Amino acid sequence: MVVSGEHAAVNGRPRSQRERPTYREVADALRDRITSGRLSPGQRMPTQAQLAGEFGVERSAVRQALRILQTEHLLVNASKGSPATVARHPRPAVLGPEAPPQPTMVALAPRIAEAFERADVEIDALCLTAVSLTLAMGEPLRLIHEGRPKPARVRVRVLLPSRDIDLAFPAPAPPPAAAPVSRAAEASRTEAAVGGRLRRDWLAQRNAQGQVLRHNLLALRATHKMDVTVEFRALPFTPPVKLYLLNSNEALFAYYTLSRRGEQIDHERVDVYDAAGVQQMLFAFEQGAGLRDTTFVEQSHLWFNGLWNTISQDLTLST
Repeated sequence: MVVSGEHAAVNGRPRSQRERPTYREVADALRDRITSGRLSPGQRMPTQAQLAGEFGVERSAVRQALRILQTEHLLVNASKGSPATVARHPRPAVLGPEAPPQPTMVALAPRIAEAFERADVEIDALCLTAVSLTLAMGEPLRLIHEGRPKPARVRVRVLLPSRDIDLAFPAPAPPPAAAPVSRAAEASRTEAAVGGRLRRDWLAQRNAQGQVLRHNLLALRATHKMDVTVEFRALPFTPPVKLYLLNSNEALFAYYTLSRRGEQIDHERVDVYDAAGVQQMLFAFEQGAGLRDTTFVEQSHLWFNGLWNTISQDLTLST
């Protein structure tokens, strides 16, 4: 669609000066080009002057339209002087107060990949085992090894529960209230053994995921001469939520929603309280997407830094 002049219209029909498209209509038309594939990931957009001429609008309307598409993660560098670029991982996403949550791995992986498109990458995470974070790092690391543009600096900080605490979860679940006395007594005798096994499994997973994450990131120093820092600190409590902070620009937040489920432990079927971390619904908040989002991002950084600088301690990834 190529239209220009005073009477240009997004639908191709002539329209008067008073009926020129709104910035939202321009955003809708450009969004359709991106999501349909007519504009490819990594492709440069036309200049603001060219878009203004095509749609018959003022450049201010074009700028507003581009800002909308950037908040939806369809464009990058829309606020700079040069033409915007279609995101390498375009994904239409509603942000702000009406943003729908998505499962952790659905939402986290593309956002981590987008965060690595910056020259200076900063990622903070608070979680139970770092499984989701380690998995989400796979795509940007793969792209870097394939020769895609790489950051100059990467800084990652991770808060995880201390090995010295009694975990709130995963933990053995008590028998139902209506259980026979003999069954309740038997469950009490095995609870300590089950709790110990759950804790050992959690600790092994925490350490393994942290070691893989650290190894994969620090390998970028040798292979790509990047400035990489990876730090871990231990919390004196079991976090009831998970939080990811990306480039001081975005906060991703999820509750660890507990459920009672059966697990096979040492050839015995037992009930435990646990949460499936990679499936927890992740809510996205973005700096500049409104007062609500901006405040949440800022307060999340204050909260994380407060934990990091006060009650957390050095964490050793070993059993």
